[in-house]
Amino acid sequence: MQETVSSGNFTFTPTSIEGVTVVDCKSYGDARGYFMETYKRFDFVAGGIDADFVQDNQSSSTQGVLRGLHFQIDHPQSKLVRVVEGEVFDVAVDLREGSPTFGKWEGVVLSAQNHRQFFVPRCFAHGFYVLSETAVFCYKCDDVYHPNDEGGLMWDDPTIGVEWPLVEGVEVNLSEKDTRHPSFSDYCSARGIAR
Repeated sequence: MQETVSSGNFTFTPTSIEGVTVVDCKSYGDARGYFMETYKRFDFVAGGIDADFVQDNQSSSTQGVLRGLHFQIDHPQSKLVRVVEGEVFDVAVDLREGSPTFGKWEGVVLSAQNHRQFFVPRCFAHGFYVLSETAVFCYKCDDVYHPNDEGGLMWDDPTIGVEWPLVEGVEVNLSEKDTRHPSFSDYCSARGIAR
């Protein structure tokens, strides 16, 4: 595994899956509030993230909402994700054929308080679950959204086995589309991937 790298106001910590990186941002605060950089290309390249971001997105969700696990099939996107209000559990699942961590997942808590970001490379499924009463989620992408190129996996697929920290007494709230995603096994079979 690669070593943690610091550059400028950022610390880049690799995870157990190559390319998936936790980014901590240094903030400067006083009684008035705080200031922080959330992206600087030079520092990100020094930290091992060389993505040409072309689109920013933002969503708002209530507690118990789970969005995912999503990916684009023929136009994969790298994503740099963060939370500006509330708290979520964010997940990346490796879909790179031939990768030693194919089908494995990494997860991290992102919140407005910890200022943490999560870099999800291309060819990963991505999703998040809202832990707080509400959350505002922001992310940069290195390719535009292609509505006819959507793919997805079951959020609770037992083969992948994401350990979602579900809020007790709160029902998981899925979009109708997210209730219809295939299992990981069906995904592999449809693409002719031997596991």
